Amino acid sequence: MTVGRSLRSISVMRAKGFMPLWTAGAVSTSMMWLEMLAAALFTFKATNSAVDVAVVSACRSLPLLLSGAIMGVVAEAVDRKKIVLFGLLLASASSTTVAVLSFLGALSTWQLCAAAFVSGVVYATEMPARRRMIAETAGTAKASRAVAIDSMTNYATRCIGPLLGGWIYGALGVATSYFLSAAASLCAAALIYRLDTVQVSTGRLSLSRICGDLIEAGRYARDSRTIMALLTVTVITNLCGYSYNVLLTPLGRETFNLSALMIGVLSSAEPAGSFVAGAVIGSARMRRHSLRWLLSGSILLFLAIAVAGFASSYQCPVALLLLVLFIGGLGSAAYNIHQTTIVIESVPGAMRSRVFGLVTVGIGCWPIGTLLAGALAAAIGPTGALMLLGLTGIAGNGLLALRAAQAGWLR
Repeated sequence: MTVGRSLRSISVMRAKGFMPLWTAGAVSTSMMWLEMLAAALFTFKATNSAVDVAVVSACRSLPLLLSGAIMGVVAEAVDRKKIVLFGLLLASASSTTVAVLSFLGALSTWQLCAAAFVSGVVYATEMPARRRMIAETAGTAKASRAVAIDSMTNYATRCIGPLLGGWIYGALGVATSYFLSAAASLCAAALIYRLDTVQVSTGRLSLSRICGDLIEAGRYARDSRTIMALLTVTVITNLCGYSYNVLLTPLGRETFNLSALMIGVLSSAEPAGSFVAGAVIGSARMRRHSLRWLLSGSILLFLAIAVAGFASSYQCPVALLLLVLFIGGLGSAAYNIHQTTIVIESVPGAMRSRVFGLVTVGIGCWPIGTLLAGALAAAIGPTGALMLLGLTGIAGNGLLALRAAQAGWLR
């Protein structure tokens, strides 16, 4: 059975176009997380403010909220290869600018905010463009496995990125961190440039079409119980869940007095758990009960966040905190993989990029949650903020799961 599953995963990875898309995603995601940690460490050192760290992090995810749905419409009409390629080149240019400013001693937090915003614009194309291309290279029958493999790789890069960020920032400074990111994005762009793809044209892009397509996507989501549940879980999880990451720098510095490298290790614990879970999901047949897996995974993540806050308030050993966040990563993987799988399995092909765009808007609640987390940390400390975010997410998704079970949506 194990050999058979491995062969199925290998067959997915051999699909035409999969490897360049997969590699480019791995590189760009790891560099994004490297930049996020380096920017957080620089900002906290310069301002000693959890709120300022939250603002810089929020700028990276703000474009998801502002442009996610539009990106979904654009990805239907414009060559998705060109979207991904241009995004990587833009990210490389932005990172190079930050590195040069830092090298010259002229870098400030507002410039990090601007660079983070540019990175967020690029990231807003991830789901409607690159991830859709990943699923399409494998075909409908193997789409969930292809997405699981891609997600598993993203989890690995979420481990590698913060570790690299903490180590390079501590040893060589912020300029080297951003120079490395710029070079990596340029290499990823070269892979995409060589990619041979054919996309069926859906007509010329126009303002009237954008508005019409957005309205059509909204109506489709409104009439689909599954997609509405998906969007609700996505909003709750990004508003109160993944915003926990912005608390790790002040938590590590103030509560545990950790080095930059150890804060990188702390930031890697949850994605490490996601990597393990992604490996299992990627090799198994989990094509049923996607909404159930989505809800369960999100609730487990929130439970881990709440327990991490409670344990930290009692100055628990760092190893215990790492274990709790690792367990939360198991739930994070189930949530993320089935977030994409639900759209691939239940939405018609002509509507998928637009629905992915709506999902991206839900993910775009992350900056609001990040600012909320920063404000909570300033008011009640990072440990109290973790507990409150975790309990709020458990309550919100728990009520949705109860309603879904009563309505028979989870069968």
